[in-house]
Amino acid sequence: MGIDYTKRPKAAEPVAPVAEAAPAPAASPAPAKVTLTKAAPTVSLTKRGSAGGMLRVNLNWNARPAAAAGAGFFKRLAPQAGIDLDLGCLFEFTDGSKGVVQALGNAFSASPKGVMAPVIRLDGDDRSGTNNAGENLFVDLSYVNQIKRIMVFAFIYQGVANWAAADGLVTLYPAAGPQVEVRLDEARDGARICGIALLESHNGELTVRREVNYVDGGQSALDRAYGWGMNWAPGRK
Repeated sequence: MGIDYTKRPKAAEPVAPVAEAAPAPAASPAPAKVTLTKAAPTVSLTKRGSAGGMLRVNLNWNARPAAAAGAGFFKRLAPQAGIDLDLGCLFEFTDGSKGVVQALGNAFSASPKGVMAPVIRLDGDDRSGTNNAGENLFVDLSYVNQIKRIMVFAFIYQGVANWAAADGLVTLYPAAGPQVEVRLDEARDGARICGIALLESHNGELTVRREVNYVDGGQSALDRAYGWGMNWAPGRK
């Protein structure tokens, strides 16, 4: 019997290997902190999802800096006179009202016209500098559309105007997103007030810009430097 070649099975066709899909790259973790510098002075809280809820602005400083290195041995062991560094802000709302929130004059809170709850408030006055939490300013960003601008400042109420020794640090803690840090560096001794950061709301976007601007004089001098246009009278706490 002959072989029927017509029924021979066909050879299997080669199958190309299926390339496995490359794994998707892992998303970069969001930064826990943004430090504003002279080279990179601005951050948008809106673009980072941080323009809502309660914003806490914290000031911490070295209340009793060590004596200068060039002093005698026993003077180096003794602390200098304490520095009373106050946190405050100039504010302007979209309704045209403006003013200051600070311990001086017991001006601890502010709100736009028609708003009963405090939109900006200061939690207290740490005159000793021993409070580890420092001083805190709260801004209710649920009213962000009624906020035009806020200038956060620090003022040396008592003690030598030695900013380098005070080593101040302001940190903004949004309800969501990374915290924003501004160091009071580039110190200029002799000036008693420093404009630290400017919060501005423009076309629905809330930004923070580093200033660290040391101004000769007090709050009225800071007002003139940034064109707030208010009338000032002596105050005390």
